[in-house]
Order: sequence, then C-alpha cells, then structure tokens
Amino acid sequence: MKFAYADPPYFGCGRKLYGRHHSEAAVWDTREAHMSLIARLVDEYPDGWALSCLPRDLTHYLPACPADTLVAAWVKPFGSGYKPGQRIIRAWEPVIYRTVRTREPGERVRDTLIENATQGRGLPGVKPDRFNKWVIDLLGWEPGDQMDDLFPGSGGMRWAQAQGRLPIGGEAS
Repeated sequence: MKFAYADPPYFGCGRKLYGRHHSEAAVWDTREAHMSLIARLVDEYPDGWALSCLPRDLTHYLPACPADTLVAAWVKPFGSGYKPGQRIIRAWEPVIYRTVRTREPGERVRDTLIENATQGRGLPGVKPDRFNKWVIDLLGWEPGDQMDDLFPGSGGMRWAQAQGRLPIGGEAS
C-alpha cells in the first residue's frame, strides 16, 4: 500500500517561520496551496494519508476532504500554544487522516496522542518521535508499505518506519 504524510508550513506561517530555510516557503501563506495539497493527497494516495494542521484551519480543509476523512488529536500537555494577550491556550493540533486499511480487532490505536512538543530540535514544528509512530499507526502502515513524507524536514517519519508499530493502545514502552 502507498501512504503519505504532509506537515506543510501551517497557513500564514510560511514566510515567518520557514522563509530563511526555504525560498518558496511563502507559497504556504495562500489557501490555494493548501487546497492543492488536499487534492494531491486524495488523488495520489487513495490507500491513505495524514495531514497536520492548526485547529483554525479545519474549516478550510475538511470541506475539501472526502466524506470518510477523520480527525485525530495530538494533545500537548505543556500547552506551548500560548501567546501574550491570548485568553485560550491552544494545546492541541489536529491530524486529518484517511485510510483504507483496517486492522485485526486486537491491534488498536487511539485517535488521540498525549505528548509534549519538541523544543529546539531543528526546524520549527518538528514533531516528537512518538507522534511520527502514532501517525503511521493511524494509517495502518506496515513494513513493506510505501510512506511518502511530503515535507521531510526532520526525517522523523523515516525514523518511525524503521521503529515499527507502537504497542497496542498507542502507549510508549
């Protein structure tokens, strides 16, 4: 099977967070780029895909997704989403995903991961190792399947594939 994971610069953050790392980062400050990404995922990855985004962007992404698309939550207990003057601390990120693979009844994965964000590890937005393993579990990826990381900045998805599945229930050992 062929899967993809996309963690693009979040809408409005391209130039600000990634401009010095990539000459075309500002393209992600447009809704068109994000809608094109959804179309690409749907067209090129019918077996399954996952996309990280901000909660505010769900209203734009979900109408462009097929009806069988789901949303999982990465909850960050540290609550790093605080900004001065902001009353609500944003401590979660959605992962929009779609997969055709179903598993045996005993092999389960939760649609919620509770894990702190990484701090000062490479590019802004680098996901923790457990996050990457959780995403491949959501999709039902198995050794021998293809997983295309469309924004491979940290190499975390490649690392997760080398580690294999999380134990049942999505808890770290």
